[in-house]
Amino acid sequence: MTINMEKPYVVGMDIGGTNTVFGVVDSRGNVLASDSVKTQQYENIDDYVDDVCKKLLPLLSQFGGAEKIKGMGVGAPNGNYYSGTIEFAPNLPWKGIIPLASMFEERLGIPTALTNDANAAAIGEMTYGAARGMKDFIMITLGTGVGSGIVINGQLVYGHDGFAGELGHVIVDRNGRACGCGRKGCLETYCSATGVARTAREFLVQRTEPSLLRNVPADEIQSKDVYDAAVKGDKLAQDIFEFTGRILGQALADFIAFSSPEAIVLFGGLAKSGDYIMKPIQKAIDENILKIYAGKTKLLLSQLKDADAAVLGASALGWEVKEN
Repeated sequence: MTINMEKPYVVGMDIGGTNTVFGVVDSRGNVLASDSVKTQQYENIDDYVDDVCKKLLPLLSQFGGAEKIKGMGVGAPNGNYYSGTIEFAPNLPWKGIIPLASMFEERLGIPTALTNDANAAAIGEMTYGAARGMKDFIMITLGTGVGSGIVINGQLVYGHDGFAGELGHVIVDRNGRACGCGRKGCLETYCSATGVARTAREFLVQRTEPSLLRNVPADEIQSKDVYDAAVKGDKLAQDIFEFTGRILGQALADFIAFSSPEAIVLFGGLAKSGDYIMKPIQKAIDENILKIYAGKTKLLLSQLKDADAAVLGASALGWEVKEN
């Protein structure tokens, strides 16, 4: 990370299906000012970029304007680092291929890099968080889907097309749950927050015992409800975490065989479910790991604050952007 004293700040921006959050960040990883827009409100990409710039420019002027910004990093679903484009993102309102990085560069005059949201989280973890100083680790984001950022020899793995490392779409059951990607049994259909809610609905139908989760309308159950019930000693809820953690742990044992990482860093609300999910994950890793890797890979929780993590991760890209 090179700090240019004339340009001591970067901009980080995270594009989610619901909200787009952006902020000005300093070299220590402090988010100094931030704002947001509602992603879904904009059917037209030009209107969206205009409104983001309208809200971002006043933030920049607090810190001396665009000339004090080294670069801007954007984390987005289906973001391609090589081309600076968002390509066919299912949860965003804009279809096809969107040249987002160049749209922001033109309007702001700030060099802009773009990658997918899980890669941004991995870069953030390496720059400011639990993976500082690590050259080999895998970041797993457990949100609406399951995302991943793979770092090998200190470099994020992008592959030849910019899209490498979709571990959420590794298939854990060939005849399993239908996934939004069109295939069956992807890891994210079980181990995302959405997957946990799906498991809860299945367990409630299959099993007869009493559970606090029966007080929540089935189609409104969220992973947070499962956690709240587990904390109160609800056996069914604890079993849901056990089931989820086992599937994730088995998959992580396979991922370790692929790149022998120093650590796997878990990020997202689900990772905060403590021992309810961490113990079954670790147990499944231990039971499924190839002997030569046993005990070598740490399982860590992200050290980035939830509220800032996405913006921070994206902003870390800003330090590395090549000036055109």
